[in-house]
Amino acid sequence: MERITVDLPKDWLSVADICEYMDVSPYVVTRMLRAEELPAVKMGREWRVARGDFEDWLNLQRLTSSLRLRIDTG
Repeated sequence: MERITVDLPKDWLSVADICEYMDVSPYVVTRMLRAEELPAVKMGREWRVARGDFEDWLNLQRLTSSLRLRIDTG
């Protein structure tokens, strides 16, 4: 499985950047950040996610999903 790379010109991504990339609502991303499912830092009222952490998180989610499928289909 080839590694996902996020081709965005920023080192730090905003909630809006992640929403646009993933095509999800800000509510979904903010909920994951508050639950600490996605590594981030909060600067004032703004969340920021390091692009490398986001890539790692995406690849882990994909790997986990793939492994679950293999286990479920035996």
